Amino acid sequence: MSFEEEWAGLKAVAAARMRLNGAPTRDPDASPTGADLIVHDDELGKIGHFAYRLHNNLKADGKQAQTTTKAAGTSLTSDGFEMGKALTSASTAWAEQVGTLVDACAHISNHLDHTKASKKKDDEWVGAQVGVSKISGYYDVPDESAKPSVPRPQGPIM
Repeated sequence: MSFEEEWAGLKAVAAARMRLNGAPTRDPDASPTGADLIVHDDELGKIGHFAYRLHNNLKADGKQAQTTTKAAGTSLTSDGFEMGKALTSASTAWAEQVGTLVDACAHISNHLDHTKASKKKDDEWVGAQVGVSKISGYYDVPDESAKPSVPRPQGPIM
């Protein structure tokens, strides 16, 4: 392939990407500013709540068969069956994977709680800043370097 052919192919790909980036969105909830991720507090709350419930359910139910499975594996191994070792190994792997999933659910739930709290703090800070800037526009603040002027009396002083 010659340089010209390769260059023409690259330009065609770049032109296609530009057309795709400029394509109008069909999403009715799309941001007017062009932001591609909009999340509302109630959506975060639902996701966090589901992650919390999944965490609690997995923590309780995920280890339900672990004791009996390990006991069966140990019993089969002592009876000379190779399947016992495999069952014990599967039980150990299952426990590790359930633990990883429980930790992931806790991480999601905690992260969403932190995100909501952080967003609320940011919104309050911005609201306070906007409020201060509006208030400061209603009164005239003198320049610190300017000296106050005292009016001189006019007319005779008695």
